[in-house]
Amino acid sequence: MKAAPPQMAFDLFSDVAADLTCGVDEVGRGPLAGPVVTAAVILDPSRPIKGLADSKKLTALRREALYEEIVERSLAFCIAEASVAEIDSLNILHATMLAMQRAVNGLSRVPALALIDGNRCPVLPMHAEAVIKGDDKVPAISAASILAKVTRDRQLTALHEEFPQYGFDEHVGYGTPKHLEALRAHGPSPHHRQSFAPVREAFEIFGTLTVSRVVRTS
Repeated sequence: MKAAPPQMAFDLFSDVAADLTCGVDEVGRGPLAGPVVTAAVILDPSRPIKGLADSKKLTALRREALYEEIVERSLAFCIAEASVAEIDSLNILHATMLAMQRAVNGLSRVPALALIDGNRCPVLPMHAEAVIKGDDKVPAISAASILAKVTRDRQLTALHEEFPQYGFDEHVGYGTPKHLEALRAHGPSPHHRQSFAPVREAFEIFGTLTVSRVVRTS
């Protein structure tokens, strides 16, 4: 499905004001490690949330505060993901679509319309429209981007405790120079995406997984 022009997206949003509309976004398509995380959110018009915006434009502290507001005030929300194994098996695009399906289908209330950030939509049981840069235009998509971003950042920060040599707490899996150097020095971990070129090259050099998680004692 082609992306709806911005005005069309807003027209659709207002047309179904009497029904339920969810916003959907993903975080983690580009990193070399970790799952791709998605969220679907149905906002409550009677409980507006100030300051919703593209999660990438917010500070970590502001994202955390908005996360709590979204969880508390939304009519419904669901956070889902596709695993590293699914990303390697399906490719990142199809894994992202799968994670979006899981997020929408996991909502406790069924929306009449799903507004998806980006230029394509997953197959869903309700009408869906893609909105380019929707995380900056549609509040429900902004809310979804915040839930997905905070969730994934927390996951990678926790992963850093097991695999501190990669610096996941700094780059959350993206291919920074430090991350690439760690891959060359230590080889890939079980949480790296083998289908991504830098990781695949590390596998070819080391021949197998060479890194075990760190077991910390209190």
